[in-house]
Amino acid sequence: MTDVATICSELLRIDTTNDGTGDGPGERRAAEYVAGLLGEAGIEPVVFESAPRRTSVVARIPGDSGDALLIHGHLDVVPADPSEWRTHPFSGEISGGCVHGRGAVDMKGTLAMTLATALEWARRGLRPKRDLVLAFLADEEATGEYGAGHAVERHRDLFEGCSEAISESGGFSWQDGGVRLYPVAVGERGTAWMRLTARGVAQHGSKPAVDNPVAELARAVARLADHQWPVRLTPGVARLIDELSRALGTPIDLDRLDEEITRLPRAGTLFKGVLRNSANPTMLDAGYKVNVIPGTAQAHVDGRFLPGLREEFLETVDRLLGPKVTREFVSFEEGVSSPADGLFDELTAALLAEDPAGRPVPYIMTGGTDAKSFARIGIKGYGFAPLMLPPDLDYFGMFHGVDERVPVEGLEFGVRVLNRLLLPQPDGAREAADG
Repeated sequence: MTDVATICSELLRIDTTNDGTGDGPGERRAAEYVAGLLGEAGIEPVVFESAPRRTSVVARIPGDSGDALLIHGHLDVVPADPSEWRTHPFSGEISGGCVHGRGAVDMKGTLAMTLATALEWARRGLRPKRDLVLAFLADEEATGEYGAGHAVERHRDLFEGCSEAISESGGFSWQDGGVRLYPVAVGERGTAWMRLTARGVAQHGSKPAVDNPVAELARAVARLADHQWPVRLTPGVARLIDELSRALGTPIDLDRLDEEITRLPRAGTLFKGVLRNSANPTMLDAGYKVNVIPGTAQAHVDGRFLPGLREEFLETVDRLLGPKVTREFVSFEEGVSSPADGLFDELTAALLAEDPAGRPVPYIMTGGTDAKSFARIGIKGYGFAPLMLPPDLDYFGMFHGVDERVPVEGLEFGVRVLNRLLLPQPDGAREAADG
């Protein structure tokens, strides 16, 4: 079997930090590494840049059916401070049964699983049951403008025939007591990143303020931060809770969900962040001198809204901001959802083939992925990056967290699941899994 841990380690050694300013190293070196592996295996890569160093790679593997499946992931990672880590975040160290580094979970480990699977097929002459399009993209950790957004606008032909896709944040094991759950994402909350602006009268800081925009903005930001958003039970979350009730053998009271999260903290983690809309202030920018009241003040807010609740979300935000604070979108993407059948059933079957004791359940992601960009061209997305994890590993804490790492055995499990999913059944998948 092609060494998935080695590929993961080598990807982690390449610094692809994306701080959102465009001043980072970019994704070019990682894209060149990926393209090199694919090319050596006889899989022709298409490499393109949306801006200098903002590089993506797409390749197609012919299958037995022209109905194509997209497997996409991002090459960039969020920043990491080496002084906070036990191992250097770009060391790619393999120790203690894990591969360590920024991006191990989010999401170079998943890219390594995809690459290891494709390279092994090429080595052994195996062919998937349907056309596969593999996309290794820039800029997911910012707005996606230089990655998936650019790809669907300027290179749409590369995704010809793709109706469905799989990517990050699903298919991982999540232990609750004696039950091993596998959440498979069938949707995401919408994204509304906003810049708020308050305008007033610039004057000397020692005088009584006529119209202080800093104070006005501070009050508006406090109202947003303090707002208690009501529970809105969407169909996708309702199904998740129903499936959790069945898997855990305990009823979950839909009228007391906050209390149920306290009662069932492990299972509750899977729906706690998708019961409500949210708007979290994240950045403030005002003033340039202590004795000057500025004419403007600005803040940034990370807003997220449940599928179908965009208008309610925006009306609430505007009411809380008040008439003296305006908003504009830094990034806006609708919430997306996909059917919990069809491909979903294939995903769960592949998991169960490798872990018959597992309990796959559909869930909605609190954050967002490049699936939103691909939804604009009609591709339905699922969060499916299969990993079997030790019960004590805080999977969600690994995302953007310190000491990010992924178990080697988890990566190897993911490769086996991908073989089950993508190769013809039963003989081809069994041959690959046993090889």
